[in-house]
Amino acid sequence: MSTPTRQRLDRDRVLDAAVALADATTLEATSMRRLAETLGVTPMALYKHVADREELIDGMVDVVVAEIEARIADDAGSAASAPPADWRAAVRGRILTARAVILQHAWAQEAIVTRTRSSVAVLSYMDALIGILRAGGLPIDLVHNAMHALSTRMWGFTREVFPTPQLPADPAERAATLAEFARVYPNIVHMADAVSHAGGCDDEAEFAFALDLLLDGFARHR
Repeated sequence: MSTPTRQRLDRDRVLDAAVALADATTLEATSMRRLAETLGVTPMALYKHVADREELIDGMVDVVVAEIEARIADDAGSAASAPPADWRAAVRGRILTARAVILQHAWAQEAIVTRTRSSVAVLSYMDALIGILRAGGLPIDLVHNAMHALSTRMWGFTREVFPTPQLPADPAERAATLAEFARVYPNIVHMADAVSHAGGCDDEAEFAFALDLLLDGFARHR
């Protein structure tokens, strides 16, 4: 009776398995040891393909960026290599596509913001975005400012700059805390009440709204 042939381990297989593991767990839980267990190899076998965990995460980001680029190419079809006729629509479409992919990988946001090295895939993505802005007639200094303004938004997410306060579980303490909060911070409470009455925040609409504001601003400065 023949024994099953073990699938050959290579860098692509390691990275694909790491992405699948992070999707199923978290980025923190995606350790070299746990990944090795998933692949049925020893941890030392992984180091033939990635130097350390940081390089592993760099590679995982590359997998996600490649997924973004593939989806952009699919959406563009045969026109993928042609200059976009509408730079605003092209930038908007690229970023919203990136957002759709990022939302499928809950760990990717943390991975992207903690990277200290820019890979070929990351640089190529940024270069393509800059190319669209330049082809749209934006002067290079405005393109530079636009890339800073987009920041992480170019990858389809933003970083919240303020945390949501944690309220006490006890109903009486909770009510007292809310009353004091309303006294000290009336404008925050007024805004929060207005949003809650409207059904709460729509993350997709909020993201698109801010993106459109930026694109409108770039167009005016153009």
